[in-house]
Formats: sequence, C-alpha cells, structure tokens
Amino acid sequence: MGNIVAIVGRPNVGKSTLFNRLIGSRRAIVKETSGVTRDRHYGKSIWNGKEFSVIDTGGYVQGSDDIFEEEIRKQVVIAIEEANVIIFVVDVESGITDLDEAVAKVLRRAKKPILVVVNKVDNNARRDDVFEFYNLGLGDVHALSAINGSGTGDILDIVVENFELEEEHEESEIPRIAIVGKPNVGKSSLINALIGKERNIVTDISGTTRDSIDTHYNSFGFDITLVDTAGIRKKSKVHEDIEFYSVMRSIRTIENSDVCIFMIDALEGIQKQDLAIFSVIEKNKKGIVVLVNKWDLVENKETNTVKEYKEKIQSELAPFTDLPILFVSALNKQRIHQALEAAMEVYKSRTLKISTSVLNELMLDIIQRYPPPSHKGKYIRIKYVTQLPTYSPSFVFFCNLPQYVKDSYVRFIENQLRKHFNFTGVPIRIFFRKK
Repeated sequence: MGNIVAIVGRPNVGKSTLFNRLIGSRRAIVKETSGVTRDRHYGKSIWNGKEFSVIDTGGYVQGSDDIFEEEIRKQVVIAIEEANVIIFVVDVESGITDLDEAVAKVLRRAKKPILVVVNKVDNNARRDDVFEFYNLGLGDVHALSAINGSGTGDILDIVVENFELEEEHEESEIPRIAIVGKPNVGKSSLINALIGKERNIVTDISGTTRDSIDTHYNSFGFDITLVDTAGIRKKSKVHEDIEFYSVMRSIRTIENSDVCIFMIDALEGIQKQDLAIFSVIEKNKKGIVVLVNKWDLVENKETNTVKEYKEKIQSELAPFTDLPILFVSALNKQRIHQALEAAMEVYKSRTLKISTSVLNELMLDIIQRYPPPSHKGKYIRIKYVTQLPTYSPSFVFFCNLPQYVKDSYVRFIENQLRKHFNFTGVPIRIFFRKK
C-alpha cells in the first residue's frame, strides 16, 4: 500500500522548505511571509528503499490571520485521517505559540505516528531551546534545519520505521482500474451504469462517497476491480477545504491502482483541481484514460466540437498528450464500455515488455541518424539500451557522458518509443547512465 506523509503546522515555520528537501526539488514557493504557499503541493520521496508521498498542507491554508487557526485545524484533521505519518513542524526562534498549541491539541487525539520537528536549529546555541517543545505533550522532539538539511536523515529514518507497522496487502493479479476525478464528476454514476445496479450511492451532492469502494466487475469479457475514489464527506458535514480533502482521498487509490480513468466534467472543462489530481496520476506513473463525462449536456455540438475539445484538453495536460480521450455520458450509458476497453488497452501497454535485441536494433539506428547534440565539443555516444524490470515502462540508455544529455533529446527519445510501440496513456521513464 502507498504511504503518505503529511507536513502540518502553522504558517511560516518552514513546512515548504522541508517539503522541498524531502522531494528533492524547489517546487514549493518559499518566502518569508506567513501563508505564502497557495497551490497544492504533492511529491514523491524515497528513503532506505521505501517510496512514499509527501503532502505540504500549507498550500491549503487561505485567508487572513484571524482565521488561520480554524483553517489549520481543518487541515490537521484531514491529515490525521489520511496520512500514515504526520510531521508537525514548529519554529525554534518563536517558541511555542497559541497556534502551535491549537495544532497540538488536535494531534494529541490522533492514533497516528506524530513527529514533532523543531525547525531552524542551525547552530548549537539553539539546541537547548528545543527542549521547550516537550511541553506540547506529543512525545520526543527532533531538531532540524530544513534550509541546510541537518537532522533530515534522522527524521526520515523514524518516518520509514513507522511504515513497517503497516499491514502488507496481497497483490492481486486482477487489474485495478481506479475511477478518479474531483467531486461530482460522475464517478459513482459510471460504476453504477457499468454494473447495472445501485452498488454505490449516487446523489447530486458533491462528495457523497466517503471511502474508496472496490467493485469486482466480471462481465462483457472484463475481469477487473473497479475502485470508486472517495471524494469528501456528505455536504452537511463538510468543514474542510474541498480540494485538499478530495486530493488526499484520491492519492491512496491512485497509488494502488494500475490504470486511472480520469473523469472531467464536460460543462466545466479542466480546472485547477483536475490538474492537481492528474499530476498525482502522472507522478505515480499510472496508466491514464481521460473520460469527458456529461457530454450529453453539451449544447450546440458541431462537426469539429469533439476535435476542438480534445485539442484543448491536450494543451491543458501538456507535455503528456499521448492519451486516450473519450466523450461519454454515464447517466445515459453512452460509450461507457469503450472506457473499459481503453483502460484495458492501456493496462496491456503498461505491462508491455520489449526485448533488448529489438530495442537496440531500433533505437540505436535512430540514435545513429539523429545523435544527441555535442556539449562544448564533447560527443555523446549511446552504446546500449534496455528496459528495466519495473511496473511501469522504464528504459535506460548507457552512454559515455550522460550528464550532458539535454531534456529536449530525452523528449525526442520518448517520442520515438511512443511512435514505434503502443504506449498511449502510459507515462514512461527514460534514464541515461554511464556504462
């Protein structure tokens, strides 16, 4: 099962800086202003051979200072429900504040591993100040300087130790097809239309589905497990940031699926929340089928409407545009079985294994005709290529100077692989290594 680590805490304690360090990039905006993080932040990290997801909850805290406490409380509650491990970040410079106490009060009731991380401990003089944070009543505290990385390894050791407490789940040979998308795009309606009965509750209220529901589907030649990704609680009980909740609920389902049927609302098009969920699918290298639902409600359709809509979707999802895009109506059962056919085609492509001899014969010929550009007079010579034994297609190209291969050439290689092999709907990874 996928593991999720949520970083919580009040604004301006260094959550985004720690997030950047854990995922190995500077994707999150870092600025000395409270609450500067505005966008959802999700990334992948690996430590001691264990891969996990990292959520920077700061991206969901919005509004003025007077409502920060309530907004932070909402995020912490969601993180407690969905994360495997929670990192509670505090600031050694300011000591314990009222907001820290408010967060700690919620965390004390949690039955999840909580790591209190005291940030900005970048010199020995500040180490004595760390002991104050034992007063939060959350057990051991851990000193860290997110900006220079000291203490990060010790914290990650503890994080992955807690993963080992998770139960191991048996891997099923039946393909798992996840139905994902923001609330109220018709995920449950699609499953009900496929299985022909009200297996899942379907309402017009966004987020009726509370938990991910597995449905074994064995009809019309398909033998698969359908997973209806949970959205949010029933509307009467929603007190959280809807985007944050739906993304958190989607992550675990996406990570444990083979192919995702990514549903969008034909009337709304692709919005910020859709892109957030698509990003999670792509980062996890899962197969993708894009389903434009409620197509029956689109008025004034003309000859080129489908083509233009498809091109618009591709531009929004670029650079990953090699995707099957279907236009359906779950309510009217229009083309819904085509969605499953496309998902199974993507599943087969995702498990495609190409022999090393075929790869070398094809790709080395292409490389010889279109070699990578030289770098400062140095020529890159690619000698050998093979597919790695991974769940999603990954290829390694051995050469003399892998550090000089430009991103544009990597995209060229990917396009050639897609041109000669059927990888539609499948993210592929390409590595250049020194032989």
